[in-house]
Amino acid sequence: MQRRSLLKSLVALTLAERLDFLHGAWAAGNKLAAPGFYKIRGQVSINGQPAREGMLVNAGDTIVTGPGSEAIYVIGQDAYLQRDNSAVAVAGDILKSGLRVLNGKLLSVFGKGNKRIETATATIGIRGTGCYLEASAEKTYFCLCYGLADIALARDSQSVRTVQTTHHEQPLYLHADPRQGMAMAPMVNHSDTELVMLENLVGRLPPFVGLPSYGSYR
Repeated sequence: MQRRSLLKSLVALTLAERLDFLHGAWAAGNKLAAPGFYKIRGQVSINGQPAREGMLVNAGDTIVTGPGSEAIYVIGQDAYLQRDNSAVAVAGDILKSGLRVLNGKLLSVFGKGNKRIETATATIGIRGTGCYLEASAEKTYFCLCYGLADIALARDSQSVRTVQTTHHEQPLYLHADPRQGMAMAPMVNHSDTELVMLENLVGRLPPFVGLPSYGSYR
């Protein structure tokens, strides 16, 4: 069974049906996504060179997407959807330290363990989380789709806010200007369907699947 066919089939199923479907598919030999680039659309580079599907992403690498481009890639237990006009650097030990979102838009799902995401305006410590960011020099949009995160603004690193969510409850703007600090934001530019797709690449389902609100953000 091809993975893309599996992902399309999942969307229309109930929670119980999804679990049965996934278990049956994996038992029948459907493999998880291999590490590295899973899908590339448009202009995508790694360390300044054109990226290709199947290429690994290693510590110290920088991934850049051009206009109208997109990259989906897997690192360990984590999966990423990097949208257009975005630059992401893999920081330090790839399985421990995390990422630096230099600019642009990134949807991420993470396995167990502590990771860190840095942007120009904030440092975010995450644990078993799904999240979406849009980063610029002035502010970071951050939606903790589910999980637990510790957020510290770049200009106020001693003040840490802990956020825990199950389904997009507390999107935030994280401003560079300390007078604006953290402010509530709407939920924008990412969907539950995309989160299901990313989690499936690494053999999981998002914890919100089956909740009454599931489907609101497809």
